[in-house]
Amino acid sequence: MDYDIKDKELASEGKERIQWAEADMPVLRSIREEFSRRKPLEGIKIGACLHVTSETANLMITLKAGGADVRLCASNPLSTQDDVAASLVSDYGIPTFAIKGEDNNVYYDHINSVLDIRPNITMDDGADLVSMLHSKRRDLIENIIGGTEETTTGVIRLRSMEKSNVLLYPIIAVNEAKTKHFFDNRYGTGQSTIDGILRATNILLAGKKFVVVGYGWCGRGVAMRAKGMGADVIVLEINPLKAIEARMDGFNVMKNTEAAKTGDIFLSVTGNKNVIGEPILSSCKDRTIVANSGHFDAEIDLNYLKKNSKSVRTLKPMVQEYLMNDGRRIYVLAEGRLVNLGAAEGHPASVMDMSFANQALSAEYIVSLKNDGKSLEKKVYAVPEDIDKNIAELKLNSMGIEIDKLTPEQEEYLSSWHLGT
Repeated sequence: MDYDIKDKELASEGKERIQWAEADMPVLRSIREEFSRRKPLEGIKIGACLHVTSETANLMITLKAGGADVRLCASNPLSTQDDVAASLVSDYGIPTFAIKGEDNNVYYDHINSVLDIRPNITMDDGADLVSMLHSKRRDLIENIIGGTEETTTGVIRLRSMEKSNVLLYPIIAVNEAKTKHFFDNRYGTGQSTIDGILRATNILLAGKKFVVVGYGWCGRGVAMRAKGMGADVIVLEINPLKAIEARMDGFNVMKNTEAAKTGDIFLSVTGNKNVIGEPILSSCKDRTIVANSGHFDAEIDLNYLKKNSKSVRTLKPMVQEYLMNDGRRIYVLAEGRLVNLGAAEGHPASVMDMSFANQALSAEYIVSLKNDGKSLEKKVYAVPEDIDKNIAELKLNSMGIEIDKLTPEQEEYLSSWHLGT
């Protein structure tokens, strides 16, 4: 078996971590049991570029149980859990190409190693796999029937490709599923981002001015969790509707130049470039902390920091100090990459349970269309509503929660235009 990991001797630790996560992923477990019986992915090759964590491992094991031939690489150089990668190779026979801290050359070598399987389905987290296929590996497109995308950043890229008429196969935007972004983005990113910041710095959040750049679902989650720990939260936005929402949720809203004067911690969650850039970095306070929970490291203008600093040193494993020319010190966490995965362990398993259930059932959906002689256009699609609803019901069942149903009288009332006051 072809693979590239740090150390196979870490496998026993990784297996324990995978099993620990699996205990908190009942929805994916039920799908795995069903997949094992029906083998809906038999004969299908799946190339996956995802964060190599214990939760992702359980998704890969589920896909393999469904009959798929799976290969996995990391979607971020800092997000790999090396012991999990070792266990996937040694205990589960899943070819894995991921080493925490790998450089860019190795990162793209690993993507190519996954594509060497000539996949029928791609699973992406940021669209790097799709990007490689559309640029340097176009000869493999003919094998592909569809793909899935996990992140806001990836969906933005893919919708741009669709709009430009360059997308060569259909993609299901798993990120857009309600059982994904309502929970994964809000509660998962919210908790794991705060976890990463605290592990890297061990600072007290209570009383700090915590600036959240972007008030999408991830920003909402981070703001909520920071407020819950006693921080004074400031939100930066470009969308007037989201800005109003943030203010009515109880947060201060202002321009970045105003926030720069008072902020202690700046956290970006936008999917855009240089949102923590010169307007903030040129005038922020001494000892300001900056971090990112967007997918790529482009959200912090690291080039500006490099050009305008006297020196850079690593104070702690995930803390770099930029000594600016004017004497101020700015601390960048996790090299500007995903702080929740670079400095912590990413989302809790219980929330990834729903996200990866969407991945597994979306892959099955793509294959079922092919088997029925149908195909999707070369566009970005939402997860089918019945899949989303089914996952929500499975999650409620696993939590021991029962909910009410409409009575026949209520259904008639909602479907009729005759009835009113």
